[in-house]
Amino acid sequence: MEPAWPIPYVPLTTPYALDAFVSFCVAVLLAVLVNAEGQAFGATILGDRRVGAKDRFHFIAFFHLDPLGTINYLLGGFGWPRPVDIDPGRFAHPRLYTFLSRLAGPLANLLLANIAASIVHLFRAVGVDPQVFLMVMGVNLTTAVYNLIPFPPLAAGVLLTTLVAPPGEKTHELLELAGPFLVLALTLLGLIDQRFSLHPWLAPLVQQLVEFLVGP
Repeated sequence: MEPAWPIPYVPLTTPYALDAFVSFCVAVLLAVLVNAEGQAFGATILGDRRVGAKDRFHFIAFFHLDPLGTINYLLGGFGWPRPVDIDPGRFAHPRLYTFLSRLAGPLANLLLANIAASIVHLFRAVGVDPQVFLMVMGVNLTTAVYNLIPFPPLAAGVLLTTLVAPPGEKTHELLELAGPFLVLALTLLGLIDQRFSLHPWLAPLVQQLVEFLVGP
């Protein structure tokens, strides 16, 4: 059974269907939640154990929603959570551990996608429609793959910000501030002109991962 909509699912460019859109919203909340909590867990394991950092573990998806990241989900099918508070100064190897902490976000998305895929196989075996879990799997795979783009606020963007300038410098802060607007602008530009779209480059990888997990 194939999904009733394309993966990556982009609401703005896909014929409107209420059930698909509701499933997409639920999947986005889950994707944002596990991405943010994954980063928090990674930072804690690697050494950022400040008392105040415990506030990162509230497991309330709405508190992790980033306004621009959420808009980008609607326009481009991928997005990012509200920035997770990580103090590189707490790490034995600040740049490496900061990158690993951020990378824990998309890894958590991959884990949830695998769980959703297992439920898809189970539902198929008993003759139940697995479309909701196919959406959860698709959105989390899309989030994981697109967050590997090395540009802030996407998870791998820490590579760019730390290579260009260490935390605390104005250039670093400027990149983190401007990054969300630039990614959203690129998404909008891709809707206007496919030559600037990220989907021709990354969507095939997402689709290959879908086929690997649940079959063609």
